[in-house]
Amino acid sequence: MKKEPERIKLIKSVTVKGSIVNLILSLGKITAGITGKSSAMLADGIHSLSDLITDLIVLMFIGVSGKERDKNHHYGHGKFETFATMLIGFALALVGIGILWSGIIKIIRVISGETILQPGIIALYAALISIVAKEILFWYTYLAGKKTNSSALKANAWHHRSDAFSSVATALGISGALFLGEPWRILDPLAGVIVSFFILKIGWEAAIPSIKELLENSLPSDKESAISEVIESTEGVLWFHNLRTRRIGEIIAVDVHIKVDKNLTVEVSHKIATQIENKLKKKFGENSHIGIHVEPFVESKTN
Repeated sequence: MKKEPERIKLIKSVTVKGSIVNLILSLGKITAGITGKSSAMLADGIHSLSDLITDLIVLMFIGVSGKERDKNHHYGHGKFETFATMLIGFALALVGIGILWSGIIKIIRVISGETILQPGIIALYAALISIVAKEILFWYTYLAGKKTNSSALKANAWHHRSDAFSSVATALGISGALFLGEPWRILDPLAGVIVSFFILKIGWEAAIPSIKELLENSLPSDKESAISEVIESTEGVLWFHNLRTRRIGEIIAVDVHIKVDKNLTVEVSHKIATQIENKLKKKFGENSHIGIHVEPFVESKTN
């Protein structure tokens, strides 16, 4: 059996540890919500369960994304990670919409005269523990995502932080209800509504780039300019055209046609193309897919 890449092993390790923390927090917050008579904490515990779902999504897809190319996937399996990132973005959006809707309904009920029950102090303790734990988990996961250049891991990190945001709103609401009296209990749903917009923004920022990648969007203009500069600076290249770029998970793919002196031998022309390929791989990663088509340069208006 082929040894699993270190990158995939690290992503799996970080995600498994995160899922264990999420499970403990979910059970703890749901228990605190029930015993402390806090609907906000109960909802926060259910939110934490959504983190478990995204952990499972990462674990399910990341192993596939690390596989090398085969007869059915000539460019590898990198887009499985992109797909996982998109699903996490969707999950964040659903969580944000759920918190927004719940908060609005509670605010309407309070305005209509309904009384919100005073929560127990255990619910506040649970919220504070959750904030600290989820912020630590965010940084642990996010830094690992940067190290491995994993969009799925970084998106999952932001999901952890969205849970921390949710717990901040819960803590504020519970604190208001506990220490400021009944008129201030509306702080709980109001804070939840505010936080829901942050969560929706994070979900949008995770999902949109992934959707663009799955739809074969080109690389950003600064990346394409850097690629063009490498090609133009290579000795022997007289012209290039038909540059096409895209992302495949963590790696990039580049296809380009270069024009060289028509009197050069095949061997020399091949060396020029290889030189470009090596330069691009050094700049963008050894696993980059580089396709270079060599053509003879002929003097004309269009070349």
